[in-house]
Amino acid sequence: MSRPFEADDDATPLTPAERDGLIPTHVTLRRELNELEQQNILDAALWALGRKRNVLNERFLRGLHRRMFGQVWKWAGTYRTSERNLGVPSHRIQPDVKALLDDATYWLEHATYAPDELAVRFHHRLVTIHPFPNGNGRLSRMAADLLIVAEDGARFTWGRGNLQTAGGPRRAYIDALHEADNHDLQPLIAFARS
Repeated sequence: MSRPFEADDDATPLTPAERDGLIPTHVTLRRELNELEQQNILDAALWALGRKRNVLNERFLRGLHRRMFGQVWKWAGTYRTSERNLGVPSHRIQPDVKALLDDATYWLEHATYAPDELAVRFHHRLVTIHPFPNGNGRLSRMAADLLIVAEDGARFTWGRGNLQTAGGPRRAYIDALHEADNHDLQPLIAFARS
Protein backbone atom coordinates (compact mmCIF):
# COMPACT_ATOMS: atom_id res chain seq x y z
CA MET A 1 0.00 0.00 0.00
CA SER A 2 1.31 3.43 -0.83
CA ARG A 3 1.68 6.28 1.60
CA PRO A 4 -0.57 9.28 0.89
CA PHE A 5 2.08 11.43 -0.77
CA GLU A 6 3.78 8.87 -2.96
CA ALA A 7 3.05 10.02 -6.50
CA ASP A 8 1.02 7.66 -8.64
CA ASP A 9 1.76 7.22 -12.32
CA ASP A 10 1.78 10.70 -13.92
CA ALA A 11 0.37 12.31 -10.75
CA THR A 12 1.64 15.71 -9.70
CA PRO A 13 3.89 15.50 -6.66
CA LEU A 14 3.17 17.96 -3.86
CA THR A 15 5.76 20.15 -2.19
CA PRO A 16 6.31 19.68 1.56
CA ALA A 17 4.42 22.94 2.24
CA GLU A 18 1.48 21.73 0.12
CA ARG A 19 1.48 18.38 1.96
CA ASP A 20 1.19 20.31 5.21
CA GLY A 21 -2.13 21.60 3.91
CA LEU A 22 -3.81 18.22 4.44
CA ILE A 23 -6.78 18.80 6.74
CA PRO A 24 -7.71 15.25 7.91
CA THR A 25 -5.06 14.04 10.33
CA HIS A 26 -5.94 10.34 10.15
CA VAL A 27 -4.80 9.75 6.53
CA THR A 28 -1.92 7.29 6.26
CA LEU A 29 -2.53 5.65 2.86
CA ARG A 30 -2.97 6.99 -0.69
CA ARG A 31 -6.22 5.01 -0.90
CA GLU A 32 -7.62 6.91 2.11
CA LEU A 33 -6.64 10.24 0.59
CA ASN A 34 -8.24 9.29 -2.74
CA GLU A 35 -11.46 8.25 -0.98
CA LEU A 36 -11.69 11.53 0.95
CA GLU A 37 -11.05 13.56 -2.18
CA GLN A 38 -13.59 11.53 -4.16
CA GLN A 39 -16.33 12.11 -1.57
CA ASN A 40 -15.57 15.84 -1.59
CA ILE A 41 -15.71 15.81 -5.42
CA LEU A 42 -19.08 14.01 -5.44
CA ASP A 43 -20.49 16.63 -3.07
CA ALA A 44 -19.15 19.38 -5.33
CA ALA A 45 -20.67 17.74 -8.41
CA LEU A 46 -24.10 17.69 -6.78
CA TRP A 47 -23.75 21.39 -6.00
CA ALA A 48 -22.34 22.34 -9.41
CA LEU A 49 -24.87 20.36 -11.45
CA GLY A 50 -27.77 21.51 -9.26
CA ARG A 51 -28.31 24.61 -11.38
CA LYS A 52 -26.78 26.46 -14.31
CA ARG A 53 -23.34 27.84 -13.51
CA ASN A 54 -21.09 30.30 -15.33
CA VAL A 55 -18.06 28.07 -15.76
CA LEU A 56 -16.24 30.72 -17.77
CA ASN A 57 -15.55 32.83 -14.73
CA GLU A 58 -12.31 32.76 -12.74
CA ARG A 59 -14.04 33.22 -9.41
CA PHE A 60 -16.33 30.29 -10.18
CA LEU A 61 -13.42 28.01 -11.19
CA ARG A 62 -11.53 28.79 -8.00
CA GLY A 63 -14.70 28.24 -5.99
CA LEU A 64 -15.35 24.96 -7.79
CA HIS A 65 -11.84 23.76 -6.91
CA ARG A 66 -12.46 24.81 -3.29
CA ARG A 67 -15.74 22.86 -3.25
CA MET A 68 -14.05 19.82 -4.79
CA PHE A 69 -11.09 19.74 -2.39
CA GLY A 70 -11.84 22.12 0.49
CA GLN A 71 -12.60 19.39 3.04
CA VAL A 72 -9.23 17.78 2.31
CA TRP A 73 -6.75 20.58 1.50
CA LYS A 74 -6.29 24.00 3.12
CA TRP A 75 -5.01 25.40 -0.18
CA ALA A 76 -8.08 24.34 -2.19
CA GLY A 77 -9.15 27.13 -4.54
CA THR A 78 -5.78 28.89 -4.28
CA TYR A 79 -3.46 29.00 -7.28
CA ARG A 80 -0.14 27.25 -6.85
CA THR A 81 2.96 29.30 -6.18
CA SER A 82 5.45 26.49 -6.77
CA GLU A 83 6.84 25.36 -10.10
CA ARG A 84 5.99 21.99 -11.63
CA ASN A 85 7.39 19.74 -14.31
CA LEU A 86 4.16 20.51 -16.20
CA GLY A 87 1.97 23.56 -16.40
CA VAL A 88 2.87 27.18 -16.91
CA PRO A 89 5.21 29.04 -14.55
CA SER A 90 3.24 30.10 -11.48
CA HIS A 91 3.46 33.82 -12.32
CA ARG A 92 1.57 33.11 -15.58
CA ILE A 93 -1.36 31.22 -14.06
CA GLN A 94 -3.76 34.12 -13.56
CA PRO A 95 -3.20 35.76 -16.98
CA ASP A 96 -3.33 32.38 -18.75
CA VAL A 97 -6.57 31.41 -17.00
CA LYS A 98 -8.05 34.80 -17.99
CA ALA A 99 -6.96 34.28 -21.60
CA LEU A 100 -8.53 30.81 -21.62
CA LEU A 101 -11.80 32.13 -20.20
CA ASP A 102 -11.85 34.95 -22.78
CA ASP A 103 -11.11 32.51 -25.61
CA ALA A 104 -13.78 30.04 -24.49
CA THR A 105 -16.32 32.85 -24.16
CA TYR A 106 -15.53 33.87 -27.75
CA TRP A 107 -15.79 30.24 -28.93
CA LEU A 108 -19.23 29.95 -27.35
CA GLU A 109 -20.52 33.28 -28.62
CA HIS A 110 -19.35 32.59 -32.18
CA ALA A 111 -20.01 28.81 -32.28
CA THR A 112 -16.36 28.35 -33.26
CA TYR A 113 -16.39 24.65 -32.37
CA ALA A 114 -18.98 21.93 -31.89
CA PRO A 115 -19.96 21.69 -28.19
CA ASP A 116 -17.93 18.53 -27.46
CA GLU A 117 -14.81 19.95 -29.07
CA LEU A 118 -15.23 23.29 -27.30
CA ALA A 119 -15.55 21.65 -23.89
CA VAL A 120 -12.60 19.32 -24.51
CA ARG A 121 -10.45 22.22 -25.77
CA PHE A 122 -11.32 24.11 -22.59
CA HIS A 123 -10.45 21.06 -20.49
CA HIS A 124 -7.12 20.55 -22.23
CA ARG A 125 -6.03 24.19 -21.93
CA LEU A 126 -6.97 24.29 -18.24
CA VAL A 127 -5.01 21.09 -17.57
CA THR A 128 -2.07 22.54 -19.50
CA ILE A 129 -2.07 25.66 -17.32
CA HIS A 130 -2.19 23.45 -14.21
CA PRO A 131 -3.31 26.29 -11.91
CA PHE A 132 -3.63 24.41 -8.61
CA PRO A 133 -1.19 22.29 -6.61
CA ASN A 134 -3.30 19.20 -7.31
CA GLY A 135 -6.69 18.17 -8.69
CA ASN A 136 -6.28 19.94 -12.04
CA GLY A 137 -7.44 17.03 -14.18
CA ARG A 138 -10.46 16.39 -12.00
CA LEU A 139 -11.35 20.10 -11.92
CA SER A 140 -10.88 20.42 -15.69
CA ARG A 141 -13.06 17.38 -16.38
CA MET A 142 -15.83 18.69 -14.15
CA ALA A 143 -15.60 22.14 -15.75
CA ALA A 144 -15.86 20.53 -19.20
CA ASP A 145 -18.89 18.55 -18.02
CA LEU A 146 -20.51 21.76 -16.78
CA LEU A 147 -19.79 23.48 -20.09
CA ILE A 148 -21.32 20.69 -22.16
CA VAL A 149 -24.38 20.46 -19.88
CA ALA A 150 -24.85 24.25 -20.18
CA GLU A 151 -24.99 23.73 -23.94
CA ASP A 152 -27.74 21.10 -23.46
CA GLY A 153 -25.35 18.22 -24.04
CA ALA A 154 -24.78 15.11 -21.95
CA ARG A 155 -21.96 14.90 -19.45
CA PHE A 156 -18.82 13.21 -20.66
CA THR A 157 -18.00 9.69 -19.47
CA TRP A 158 -14.19 10.11 -19.44
CA GLY A 159 -13.43 6.45 -20.08
CA ARG A 160 -15.97 5.19 -17.52
CA GLY A 161 -13.17 4.21 -15.18
CA ASN A 162 -11.13 5.34 -12.24
CA LEU A 163 -8.67 7.92 -13.54
CA GLN A 164 -6.89 8.07 -10.19
CA THR A 165 -5.19 4.70 -10.40
CA ALA A 166 -2.34 3.86 -12.76
CA GLY A 167 -3.00 1.89 -15.93
CA GLY A 168 -6.26 1.25 -17.78
CA PRO A 169 -8.41 4.32 -18.36
CA ARG A 170 -5.84 6.63 -16.72
CA ARG A 171 -3.15 5.56 -19.18
CA ALA A 172 -5.56 6.11 -22.11
CA TYR A 173 -6.47 9.54 -20.70
CA ILE A 174 -2.81 10.58 -20.28
CA ASP A 175 -2.03 9.34 -23.80
CA ALA A 176 -4.97 11.34 -25.21
CA LEU A 177 -3.73 14.44 -23.34
CA HIS A 178 -0.31 13.98 -24.94
CA GLU A 179 -1.94 13.76 -28.37
CA ALA A 180 -3.81 17.00 -27.61
CA ASP A 181 -0.48 18.58 -26.61
CA ASN A 182 0.57 17.79 -30.19
CA HIS A 183 -2.57 19.52 -31.57
CA ASP A 184 -4.62 16.37 -32.19
CA LEU A 185 -7.72 16.69 -30.01
CA GLN A 186 -9.62 13.79 -31.61
CA PRO A 187 -8.28 11.09 -29.23
CA LEU A 188 -9.20 13.25 -26.20
CA ILE A 189 -12.67 13.98 -27.60
CA ALA A 190 -13.16 10.26 -28.26
CA PHE A 191 -11.91 9.38 -24.76
CA ALA A 192 -14.26 11.95 -23.19
CA ARG A 193 -17.20 10.11 -24.80
CA SER A 194 -15.86 6.57 -24.28
